[in-house]
Amino acid sequence: PENIRPKGSDQPVLVVGAGPAGLECAMALGARGYDVTLAEATRETGGHIAQAARLPGLAAWGRVRDYRLGRIGTMPNVQLYLESRLGAADILEYGFARVVLATGSRWRPDGVGRSNPSPVEGCELGNTLTPEEVLAGAPVAGPVVIFDDEHYYMGGALAEMLRRDGHEVSLVTPAPEPSLWTQWTDEHHLLVPHLHELGIGLVVSHNLVRFDGTAVHLAFVHTGEPKSLPCATLVLTTSRMPNGELYEALAADPQGLEAAGIVSLTRVGDCLAPGLTADAVYAGHRYAEELDAPEGAPGPLRERIVVGETRATRAAETTGW
Repeated sequence: PENIRPKGSDQPVLVVGAGPAGLECAMALGARGYDVTLAEATRETGGHIAQAARLPGLAAWGRVRDYRLGRIGTMPNVQLYLESRLGAADILEYGFARVVLATGSRWRPDGVGRSNPSPVEGCELGNTLTPEEVLAGAPVAGPVVIFDDEHYYMGGALAEMLRRDGHEVSLVTPAPEPSLWTQWTDEHHLLVPHLHELGIGLVVSHNLVRFDGTAVHLAFVHTGEPKSLPCATLVLTTSRMPNGELYEALAADPQGLEAAGIVSLTRVGDCLAPGLTADAVYAGHRYAEELDAPEGAPGPLRERIVVGETRATRAAETTGW
């Protein structure tokens, strides 16, 4: 059961962005008794979770959004406004004492990620797409190559979606296995055979070196041996950039913040540091619990619960014996 302390002041809070961090932040603030305005720029809540829930096999992820929307819907002190894109001038004009930015992140269009610290040659060509652009319905021509340097669900899920749309698809990754991170989420043994069954080409341990518009040029990560694949559309699943423009505009005007009566301006979730959904939710919850908390009050706990765990098994896991 959740025990959350009552509010520590009567100052209203503006939360900008209704993704996982913003929804959790608004819900927890509302549970504490704060008056909260939650503004979402688009007509859909959920942020990247709304996108993920449209991918094959991931519809259940929508519960991250739906649970929090359901809770917020019961709170008369929390108001949600869709299609309400706010600029810095708007926020200064409204005069909220507390402003929380949960504006999320976006996929990089230049190939920069774990394996490529600099933009990859050819990513500026018109036939490269980010995951957001694919999910928004951008035209896709085959053969498709997905370069996955993120190693979680997005590359494999996009490959399945595009394959089901009738495209010839290859998934290229510098990792030794496709969607390597799913080994930690206990999905890898289900995912990889599924990708093979769908006829998706899997090219592991290869980095993207260059794209010329008709082919991707790769290098084997251990020896540098070159390899090429025909490619009409290159989808880049590498790393994400924070949507930090709104924060930067506000933070650059401290006099404006003071004149507007804004006593705190805070970033939470992916707009501060892109990460896992759990990280974004925790960031939103932590802000809500710690707002106006007495000095020395404990913050929210983040625990890893294992059914049947004992002190001995925890020690064994920690020490490796």
